[in-house]
Amino acid sequence: MKNNRFIIVRKALLVLVFLSGIILWACSQQKTEPVRHDYLVAAYIWPSCHDDPLARKKLWPEGIGEWEVIKKGNPRFEGHYQPRQPLWGYEMDNDPKVVERWIDVAVAHGVNVFVYDWYWYEEGPYLESALNDGFLKAANNRKMQFYIMWANHDVKHNYWNYHLYGDDTSILWDAKVDWKNFKIIVDRVINQYFKRPNYLKINGEPVFSIFSIDKLMQSFNGSLEETRKALDYFRDEVKKAGFPGLHIQWNQGGGSLMSQQHAGQFRDRVNAMGFNSVAMYNMGGLSEDYLVYGSNSINIRAQMDSILDIPVFPCVSIGWDDTPRFPAKGMRDVVHYHNTPASFAALLSKAKNYADAHPGQPRLITINAWNEWVEGSYLLPDMLNGFGYLEAVKDVFIHRKYDR
Repeated sequence: MKNNRFIIVRKALLVLVFLSGIILWACSQQKTEPVRHDYLVAAYIWPSCHDDPLARKKLWPEGIGEWEVIKKGNPRFEGHYQPRQPLWGYEMDNDPKVVERWIDVAVAHGVNVFVYDWYWYEEGPYLESALNDGFLKAANNRKMQFYIMWANHDVKHNYWNYHLYGDDTSILWDAKVDWKNFKIIVDRVINQYFKRPNYLKINGEPVFSIFSIDKLMQSFNGSLEETRKALDYFRDEVKKAGFPGLHIQWNQGGGSLMSQQHAGQFRDRVNAMGFNSVAMYNMGGLSEDYLVYGSNSINIRAQMDSILDIPVFPCVSIGWDDTPRFPAKGMRDVVHYHNTPASFAALLSKAKNYADAHPGQPRLITINAWNEWVEGSYLLPDMLNGFGYLEAVKDVFIHRKYDR
């Protein structure tokens, strides 16, 4: 009996020693693992798929927003995926229940910021309901941050609905604003959005992105000095509201490689107007081959990074196919070679590496887009790829399958 007890105790001790060794080894491994940094993974939202009063009057009379155009997409070549088929159907982007699901799915897959395109036409907001009634009324919106990109670009009559306007390329909306409207915009975004606890802030400063610097300057007589005065007014009003300052982001749209002269002019304008960072709405250097498209975008980003003293935030696009808007476009206007979730994940990984190589700036990476159905660039699941693109984000930022 004593021998049996001795054997049992001895075995128990051996098990304890073995387990202790495993625990000590695991602890030592944890100590030697590199520190994992947090990332701001921000997906753009094009808020066109709901019944906006101005849009119904001027663009999409059916009352379902741009779904009216998206549904009419047609294949232009063999294998061309049109019309795009949302996995969850043609949902309204201003429905808070729809956005609640978006938020849950986004956060679960590593997307933690939404960037809402925001418009001001005919002296008032346009397509604002997606943010006001969708995101801000979603019960779970505190799970993620958001910020605004003022999409201040002109709109031609047939740009957003050629089915309605045919060949009419005259201007429907001019994006210029006067001082009166600029002050209304400043007051509106400060009080309606910046004061939200989940509005994205960098060093305590709300982030405000501006899409068209040319239209901004046209609003102030084409003058750098006058435009700087307007932006300084904006900064002062933000400080009066209790913030340490305003982070104004130049959004370069797509972008392209610049000549030496153009690059110098770009740098001078960024500095003269006091921008705090540069981002892109989609990858520049469009190509039919997604791998070439991505390579071009990396070269464009590297050039901007080399000439600027402020942060340049990388952008990764899912693709490009805006044929539903344009009847004359075909294969050469569409990204269709090597356009897969795996290729997207590889470019995301490169963007993450770029962010890691710039430890002095926020690790903000933008994705075009969450729901650009009409431009063929969306993370939301569809009938072709399912959750493939969302899973790619998850693999890079949560599972870290593509880490160096």
